[in-house]
Amino acid sequence: MNESELDRYSRQLLLPNFDIQGQLNLAQAKVLVIGLGGLGNIAATYLATSGVGTLVLADGDQLENSNLPRQVLYDEHQLGLSKVAAAAEQIALKNSAVQVEVIAKKLAGDALLHAVEQADVVLDCTDNFTARQDINRACLLLKKPLVSAAAIRWEGQLVSFLYHQQALPCYECLYPALSDQQLSCNESGIIAPVVGLLGVYQALEAVKLASGCGVVKHGVLRLFDGFDGCWREMRLTPDPQCSACSLENP
Repeated sequence: MNESELDRYSRQLLLPNFDIQGQLNLAQAKVLVIGLGGLGNIAATYLATSGVGTLVLADGDQLENSNLPRQVLYDEHQLGLSKVAAAAEQIALKNSAVQVEVIAKKLAGDALLHAVEQADVVLDCTDNFTARQDINRACLLLKKPLVSAAAIRWEGQLVSFLYHQQALPCYECLYPALSDQQLSCNESGIIAPVVGLLGVYQALEAVKLASGCGVVKHGVLRLFDGFDGCWREMRLTPDPQCSACSLENP
């Protein structure tokens, strides 16, 4: 690390359970962020400013005026740009040392598998269950750690799956009938700080995974109620009939 980096990350380096090795690990990591909306824009910002070496940003949407209350990485002058281009522009202003790769389309099929294969950690910041199913199966197949979050109305949830260490349970053990459970912020609404809070939490989980510092629990679902300001936690159990991970069951 050079003198500038030692100064920039000095507050993180002060942590005895993070120190220089954690920072070096972070600088060598590649994190894939799928979805640059309310969750992904916040997660990508903290990953960049924390010193992740490479960020791969994937999203096929353009920035709209109604996005701005939640997607605080962006500015009004970027309306109409692709979200990945807008995010890359803003991240370069925050930490020019971070290498940013952009994928300006919805990831699916072989392209999704290739992107997941190249990543050390995957963040699912999408807003539909079909995409989450595909991302889960790609991470399960390629044994990549997955940090998944969702937020709607006043509520949010977060769960991490350490597929590089164990396969059971998986995301589809939690939501087996994904196509029947579509929810959209466009229809149900969202309070902006709730989605931001979940995005920050995703970044924290990813920093711990990428640096090798801190505890990340496999298959523990955290539920947040922003209206009452409380968290609940539950440990998931494998579904023997799960179409994604049932082959992993003994």
